[in-house]
Amino acid sequence: MGRLRRRTLLTAASGTVAVGIAGGGTARADEGSAGTGGAASADGVGGGRKGGPYDAKVRALLGRMTVDEKLGQLQQLSWTGDTGPGGGQTAEAEEAARKGKLGSVLNVYGAKSTNALQRIAVEESRLGIPLLFGLDVIHGFWTTFPIPLAQASSFDPAVSERDGEVSAKEARSNGVHWTFSPMMDVTHEPRWGRIAEGSGEDTYLAAAFAAAKTRGYQGDREAGELAAKDRVAACAKHFVAYGGAEGGRDYNTVDVSEAKLRNVYLPPFKAALDAGVATVMASFNTISGVPAHGNQHTLTDILKKEWGFDGFVVSDYTGIQELIAHGFAADGADAGRLALGAGVDMEMVSTHLVDHGRKLLKSGRITVGRLDDAVARILRLKFELGLFDHPYVDEDSAITEPSKAARSAARKAAARSMVLLKNDQEALPLSPSVGSVAVVGPFADSTDLHGTWSGPGAQKFPAVTVADAVRAAAPKAKVTAVKGVDAEGKDTSGVQDAVAAAKAADVTVVVVGEPPAWSGEASSRSDITLPGAQEELISAIAGTGKPFVVVLVNGRPLTVGGWLDSAPAVLEAWHPGIEAGHAIADVLFGAVNPGGKLPVTFPRTVGQVPIYYNHENTGRPYDADNKYTSKYLDLAHGPQFAFGHGLSYTSFSVGEPKASTRRISAGALRKGDTVEVAVSVRNTGERAGDEVVQLYLHDPVASIVQPVRRLRGFRRVSLEAGKSTTVRFRLRAEDFGFWTNDTGGTFVLEKGDVDIYVGNSSLATNRTSLTIA
Repeated sequence: MGRLRRRTLLTAASGTVAVGIAGGGTARADEGSAGTGGAASADGVGGGRKGGPYDAKVRALLGRMTVDEKLGQLQQLSWTGDTGPGGGQTAEAEEAARKGKLGSVLNVYGAKSTNALQRIAVEESRLGIPLLFGLDVIHGFWTTFPIPLAQASSFDPAVSERDGEVSAKEARSNGVHWTFSPMMDVTHEPRWGRIAEGSGEDTYLAAAFAAAKTRGYQGDREAGELAAKDRVAACAKHFVAYGGAEGGRDYNTVDVSEAKLRNVYLPPFKAALDAGVATVMASFNTISGVPAHGNQHTLTDILKKEWGFDGFVVSDYTGIQELIAHGFAADGADAGRLALGAGVDMEMVSTHLVDHGRKLLKSGRITVGRLDDAVARILRLKFELGLFDHPYVDEDSAITEPSKAARSAARKAAARSMVLLKNDQEALPLSPSVGSVAVVGPFADSTDLHGTWSGPGAQKFPAVTVADAVRAAAPKAKVTAVKGVDAEGKDTSGVQDAVAAAKAADVTVVVVGEPPAWSGEASSRSDITLPGAQEELISAIAGTGKPFVVVLVNGRPLTVGGWLDSAPAVLEAWHPGIEAGHAIADVLFGAVNPGGKLPVTFPRTVGQVPIYYNHENTGRPYDADNKYTSKYLDLAHGPQFAFGHGLSYTSFSVGEPKASTRRISAGALRKGDTVEVAVSVRNTGERAGDEVVQLYLHDPVASIVQPVRRLRGFRRVSLEAGKSTTVRFRLRAEDFGFWTNDTGGTFVLEKGDVDIYVGNSSLATNRTSLTIA
C-alpha cells in the first residue's frame, strides 16, 4: 500500500538549500541564503559583492566612460583562431582596442602576442582599460591531461584540481587570463560528443569535479589569488541543461521540468559558484522552449538573484546571433536586447550589443542601469586579475613547453583515471620480463591520443605512443607495432600483418577506439560501436588463440558487446593526454594498479540510450518472468557496465553500512545536524590497490518520484594487501531532500524512511535505512 508522508519544506532561509561539494566526495551546506543578493543594480555596481574591494574603483571608472566605451566592454572578438562560424577578427580587434571599444579577445595566446595587443588597448585608448584574453584551456595548455570524462573516472577531484593548477600556470605565463572551463553538463547521452568534456551522468560527481577544477584554476578567489601569475579565471559552462540535448545531437533542444533542472542540471553550477567561479557561459540549447541566451529565469532569477552570482555571464560562440535562428529574436537588435535583458553580460564574436546598443538605449529597450551592471561585472574581474596594475606578462618568463613535473602529473592523472572493465583469468597485469609483445591497432603507434579540445600543446608536443611506452616498460622484450586497420576502420589491408605479429608474440595488446575528432563539440554519433573494421581486427587477433588484451582509447562510452566475450581483458584508457602511452603501460604492466570507476553507464547497444543508473522506477519495473514490464524483448536487461564499475588487480570487501542514528528529525537536519554512515573496507587480495567506496540513497516514497539510486558520497582509498580501514560519510539535509516543480522551485525535506546503500558500484547491495521523523 505504501505509507502516507507529510511533506516538510526546507526553506531557503535554513541555509542548506544549495549543494556544495567538499573534498573527498562529501557534501556540505551552502553558508548563505539562497534567496538574497545578486540583483542587477541601478547604480552600476551590481552583482552581489556590495562594498567589495573594487567597487569604488569600478564606480569611478564607469563615471568616466562613454556609452560606446561601455558597450565595447561587452564585446569579445576572436583573434586568429576559429572555433565556429565567423572566422578570425584580428583587424577588427586591433581597431576596437585602439578606440577603447573592446572588452575581451578570444584565441590569442603567447606572451609576445598578448602583450602587443594589450599595449594597443592600454597605451593607445582613451582610458587605457586592459583587455581580458580568453582561451579554451579544457584539460591542458602545453601539458595535456586526460579528457575531463576520464578525470571523473578517477573518482578523485584532486586529479582535476592538479590539472587546473598546471594549466593555469602555463596559460597565464603566455598571457591568457581566462579559461572557458570547467564544463559541468550532466548528460545521459553517450551519442553526444561533448560528453568527453564533462564528468558524465551523475550530478553529485560532476559537482565535486566542477568545484575542484575551479579551485585549481583560480586558487582562493576570496584571498585575491586571481591576481597571481599562476592563476586564471574559470568559466562554468554551459548554463544550463546543455547535456540534455534530444537525440544526443549537439546544439539540440532540451525539454526539462523545473524539478529536473534543479535536481540534475543546476547543482554542479552551484558547487562551482560556491568554489568562487568568476564567470559563467550560457548554453546553446533551448530550455523548454526558451533559448538559454535569452532565458531570464535561469540567468537572472536563479543565477544572479537567487544565488547572488557577482561575476559575469559570457555568451557562447555567436550565441546571441543564434537567437534569431532559434526563432526567438526578430533581428540582431532584438537578439541583443533579449540577451542583455535576460542576463548575458558579454557577447562572444557576434556584435549585436555594440552594433545596436545606442539605438536600444535611446528607445528604452535596454536600460543604462543594466548596461552599467554588465560593465561593472566585467571591470571588477579585470581588477581582481590585477590587469590594471600589471597588464603585461614577462616575456622572458613565459613557459614554452611541458616541464618534467607537469608531465609527471599528467602521467599520474591518466593512469589514475583508467578503468579495468574486464580481467578474466588475471590476464593483466603483464610481466615486465615478457619475451615478446605485439602492439596492434590504429592507435598502437599513434600520437593522436590527446583528446578533444586539447589546447595548443597537442599541435606542438605529440603524445607518447603505446608502442614506445611498452618498449620502455619491458626493455628486454621484442616489441612489434602493427596498425592492422586505420583509425576509422576503412583500410583493412594490414589485418593479416597484425595477425602474423600476434602469432609470433607472447602476448598482444590491441589498441582500438575513436579518433579524438570523433568526440567533442559537433561530434555526435548515431552509432557508438568501434568505428569501421576495428571489431574485425579484434576478432582476427582472438582467432589466433594467443593471449591478448584490449585497450580502449575513446571520448565516450562505446557499445562493446560484439567482441567483449572474446577479449580476456579490457582496459578503458579514454583519451589520456600527452603521457598517454606511459600511463597505459604503467597500468598494463602493474606499476599502477587500476582503481578508476565508470562515471557513466556503458549500454549494451545504442538502442538502450538513454540508459543511466539514477533513473526513476516505473509502475511496472523489470520482471524477467512478466512480459508486461519495462524491458526490451530482444536485449538482456541492464547495462553492459554499470555506473561506478571498475576492477582491480587485487580484491576488496566492503562491509555493511552503519548509520550513527536510525532516526532523525527533519527539524534537526534543517538546523544543520548530520548523519554519519561508517563502512569498513578491506583489501582481501595480495597486492596494494585502490577502492572507491560509494554511498547511494533511495527515497522509496516521495511526493515526486525519486531515482532508484542517488550518489551522495564517494571516497577513494588506498590499502596495502590485507589491510582495512573505515570510511565515513556525513549526510546533510541537502542529501535527503529534493526540489519540486513549483514555479521558481521549492526545496523539500520529507518525512519517512530512506535506504542507504554502500559498495563499489551503483549495483551495491549492502544496505541500511533510517527514518526522518
